[in-house]
Amino acid sequence: MKDKALLFINGEPPKSFPDLSGYDLIACTDGAFHYLKEKRFPLDKLDFISGDFDSHTGSDEEVYQEKFILTLDQDKTDFHKALEIILNKGFRAIDVFGASGGEQDHFLGNLTVAYTFKDRLEIRFYDEFSEYYFIPKDFTVQKVKDKMISLYPFPIVENITTKGLNWPLTNGSLSITSRIGTRNFAVEDEVSVHYESGDLLFFVGRDDIEYPPIY
Repeated sequence: MKDKALLFINGEPPKSFPDLSGYDLIACTDGAFHYLKEKRFPLDKLDFISGDFDSHTGSDEEVYQEKFILTLDQDKTDFHKALEIILNKGFRAIDVFGASGGEQDHFLGNLTVAYTFKDRLEIRFYDEFSEYYFIPKDFTVQKVKDKMISLYPFPIVENITTKGLNWPLTNGSLSITSRIGTRNFAVEDEVSVHYESGDLLFFVGRDDIEYPPIY
């Protein structure tokens, strides 16, 4: 397996870009290509641009036409199809920017797509407020003291125990229809989570965001 891929999709454009030297593949969907141009992203760094390209009419598209991968399957989202391409290229770890913001049905759809790939790809989302990803049943993260931590069941998580959070759980359960674990925060540098069944989405707040107080 190759190391790590970077993917931009068509949600809220990132306010800044990560260090591109940390990636072995950089790609975007055709919708994200527009905001990358506007933000003066180095387009020559892109390995491929995927989508149906029905909205592309410009000189930049012609210059980078050899990097286009046409994906016409209307039963899958552009994000889903881009993940398939990256997986087929031998990558397993992917950082994704542009998944949230804009129309919220797209955001929920992106989470659902990530859920379908969670056993094949290690997908981490990044936006203005946090990074978030599905975690295994035994999970530990470090250097998170004072950061906001949210646990979101997808859709039910049972027998969950946490350590290092202000409001810990001991053999508890979370469900999207009754109790979720959002807006907690880390009181230790290390936070650990163990659960027995279900799937859990883990959010870590960014250092440079001042969150409102939690009552």
